[in-house]
Amino acid sequence: MIQAVIFDMDGLLIDSEPLWRRAEKAAFKTVGFEISDEQMYEFMGTKLTEVVAHWYSKYPWEGPSQKDIETLIVNKLIALVKSEGSMRPGVHHALDVCKRAKLPLAIASSSSNEIISTVVDSLKIRNYFEYIYSAEHEPFGKPHPGVFITTAGLLGVSPRDILVLEDSPSGVLAAKAAKMKCIAVPDPETKNHPFIQIADLVIDSLEKFDEAMLSDAR
Repeated sequence: MIQAVIFDMDGLLIDSEPLWRRAEKAAFKTVGFEISDEQMYEFMGTKLTEVVAHWYSKYPWEGPSQKDIETLIVNKLIALVKSEGSMRPGVHHALDVCKRAKLPLAIASSSSNEIISTVVDSLKIRNYFEYIYSAEHEPFGKPHPGVFITTAGLLGVSPRDILVLEDSPSGVLAAKAAKMKCIAVPDPETKNHPFIQIADLVIDSLEKFDEAMLSDAR
């Protein structure tokens, strides 16, 4: 029986994936290489430290440290969120559906606390959530299930009684590895990814989320 709902953030609550791509491209360009959108799709929902470490292993650069590049990306992303960030369609609708069902809500994101705070305050949705948790506190990011398992502990709810709303392949895999129910709301570019297809349900938009889906998950 579903007793709590966990929301991912990037790409689900805020249309941030294009902003992430711009921030990463700008930062990596400073150390001499360019990255394509297609290459970045592979790492949707992944911790930034792991993304930067991956590209450093592929294209090691001189000068700025990996931490320097992470900081460049974060600063650029935060500036973009503040100036251009927009809520994904159906966010308030989905949050209200869960609240009417009297379910506690949490965010479990691969982004840092600084980025999460910027987003929830920019979108004015902080008050919906009992807990907001970042994978920066975990040894491994998604698709490892740690961020979801820890969030379940904060909620005081068994993972099997939690529904996760996710948009990325790595996020869906993490939710299912945590033994949670999962509804995927993917971008068109990732809709046919095999990890998306392991979700319990795939919908095109949070606007399609309804009470019946909560009842079916229960």
